[in-house]
Amino acid sequence: MSIIISQNGKNAKRIDPANFGKENYLQQYIYENPESIPLYEIKEDIRLLILKREFPTDSGPIDALGIDKDGEIYLIETKLYKNPDKRLVVAQVMDYGASIWRSGLDFNQFVSMIEESISKNFKINLNQKLTEFFDLEEEEIIQLLKNIERNLNDGKFKFVVLMDKLHDQLKDLIVYINENSKFDIFAVELEYYKYESFEILIPKLFGAEVKKDIEVASARQTKSWDEENFFVEAKNSLSNKEFLIASELYEFFKDNFAIKFGTGITCGSFIAQITYKDKIISLLKITTKGKIKFYLSSLAKRGVPIEIIKNLAKAFESVDSLFRIEGKVEHSQAVAPIKILSEPNKLQKIKEIVLNFQNQLRK
Repeated sequence: MSIIISQNGKNAKRIDPANFGKENYLQQYIYENPESIPLYEIKEDIRLLILKREFPTDSGPIDALGIDKDGEIYLIETKLYKNPDKRLVVAQVMDYGASIWRSGLDFNQFVSMIEESISKNFKINLNQKLTEFFDLEEEEIIQLLKNIERNLNDGKFKFVVLMDKLHDQLKDLIVYINENSKFDIFAVELEYYKYESFEILIPKLFGAEVKKDIEVASARQTKSWDEENFFVEAKNSLSNKEFLIASELYEFFKDNFAIKFGTGITCGSFIAQITYKDKIISLLKITTKGKIKFYLSSLAKRGVPIEIIKNLAKAFESVDSLFRIEGKVEHSQAVAPIKILSEPNKLQKIKEIVLNFQNQLRK
């Protein structure tokens, strides 16, 4: 199928499907762009974090291994249509899962393998990456790791096969497996188009048609916070000075930014959000444990220019050295206790910095 592209309703051009060329390119593309796998059709608001490419097993390397916020583990295999027997890819990816389960891979060893990959690619450790990517508190990270460990030990995996073209036999096989077993296996057909320096990908998910009434043991525990219970918890947890700072910041951000509340089990939080190019971005979080955290990495992931983020980081550091970050801003968060803002003019400086930043993004 061809697609038509145009600019402002003019100069329409027909673009024919292109080829990925080599499987390695497809693997790297998925690693860099995991959102191109339409798992949101399975689970709403899902974000997939690819932890490692070429994850080793006794049956050979898995193309990619990923997780979601609930600790579900995804084994991802890519194959191009020119592969001789497309049905074998299902057996192959399930064999990888069986190999991990059969080997009794120790969780600490698993984490060590992932740490090596995360450190090499992002220059941060696994906990930092999970915190940055999923926007979790410390207690939620602990629960996430427990869920991953449980699923690893139980051999509970979700299998994803990606191909540039799926034939009907493979689609039928995947629906059959999902309908008649406890396995979750999904196939994604990727239509690929290329125009000048642009790449266009149209993913189609198969296998989600079967809705299983199976309890997910790894479901992440959460708590719904609102303004009332946030301040009840803050009153009990913070000093009077910290409570007044948190209250003043809340009123300021409520008046000038969008606000949403966190879902931590024991630690409440509110998050100030900003809009940039029609994208809603989390700017900062303030918790009932007296922390203020600026999400510099979230700004980078949503396309805010790096130089603007660097200037923002420098501005925070000028308020207090505790906001100083190590490493690249695109992988960082600026964190400090809110009590430092009790010193003269610091609270006002923070307000001015974020308002100036908001105005920059609106230009």
